[in-house]
Amino acid sequence: MLAPRLKADGRAFAQIAQFHPELTAFRRDLHAHPELGFEEVYTSGRVVAALKLCGVDEVHTGIGKTGVVAVVKGRRTTSGRMIGLRADMDALPITELNDFAWKSARAGLMHGCGHDGHTTMLLGAARYLAASREFDGTAVLIFQPGEEGYAGAKAMMEDGLFERFPVQAVYGMHNWPAMRPGTIGVNPGPMMAAADRITIEITGKGGHGAHAYLTIDPVLVAGHIITAVQSIVSRNVKPLDSAVISLGAMHAGDMGAFSVIPGKAVLVGTVRTFSPQVQDMIEQRLHELCSAVALGFGASAAVNYERVYPATINTADEAGFAADVAESLVGPDHVVRDLEPSMGAEDFAFMLQSKPGAYLRIGQGGEGSCFLHNTRYDFNDDILPLGAALHAGLAEQAMPLAADVAP
Repeated sequence: MLAPRLKADGRAFAQIAQFHPELTAFRRDLHAHPELGFEEVYTSGRVVAALKLCGVDEVHTGIGKTGVVAVVKGRRTTSGRMIGLRADMDALPITELNDFAWKSARAGLMHGCGHDGHTTMLLGAARYLAASREFDGTAVLIFQPGEEGYAGAKAMMEDGLFERFPVQAVYGMHNWPAMRPGTIGVNPGPMMAAADRITIEITGKGGHGAHAYLTIDPVLVAGHIITAVQSIVSRNVKPLDSAVISLGAMHAGDMGAFSVIPGKAVLVGTVRTFSPQVQDMIEQRLHELCSAVALGFGASAAVNYERVYPATINTADEAGFAADVAESLVGPDHVVRDLEPSMGAEDFAFMLQSKPGAYLRIGQGGEGSCFLHNTRYDFNDDILPLGAALHAGLAEQAMPLAADVAP
């Protein structure tokens, strides 16, 4: 099987590389016009127009509010196979500090995570697949809104994404500045952590700071809770499991009222886990520990635990297949099959809860490059043809024409 794969993917990369300048111009236009989740009107409009020019068979809009789905049928469809390829489209509420010509034209918004590049790579695959159709089946190209905290993948699924397009497997990828260009990483299990939001509301008894003995100080209680919750990971989570509890914000009182002890304090943070069992345990321990610590001071504490994104877990067969496809493009020396998971989160997890599939990372940086969500981040346009060819290779090799299958 390896030889025909190399031949097919070499063709895909060569053809896509011919319109690399057009892909670069498209990506930079998206970068200059960033939009938040479910507000991707300009972006989805540009995507729809480009898909129609590519000659795809079907374009569907309004799935998950601003989501777009394109359908490309192969030279044959007798296999009945249907493969999903997904890219996210939204930007971040960050002020860009770059000074190049295509920097954000919208104050307070920027493509700080490379979704402009992801969208462009999938469009490059659409153009190639629609022109060549060297596969037996149907490719479903999913342009997803609202990945950055809006659960756009879930919204598309609630709009019937997989009922309307019943793919057998779905694949997504994300650029990764910590990996060099030309490198692709995956593993047959957890790729990204579950992301949960916690809010801890502490109720005490306010009063004058000069007469603290008449109060129940919620700020003092908050300080003890901040320290105590860190014991959950160190003393309740098995050393071979992974978990993070981070309390990132606190609000209590008024900055101008230096002598007033407030009646309430609120802590906000996140919990990151890979295992549902660890997730359940941490939620339970937070309720128990916060309540007990507060009670020890005569206060009370209520914990609101919101499960935002589940963990992104690749299925083993699809992860192995994706690694094989990557090897056919860049060779085995440039594919990491046991990539270290990240404690970041990704709403592609919702799709992987419903369908087999794999989430890959494609290197775009290396030493000295800006990491994701940085005010000076920019997508590396050099990897656009590789990412597009990888998308195309996943479709072609998952749904090979009979002539491409070894006897």
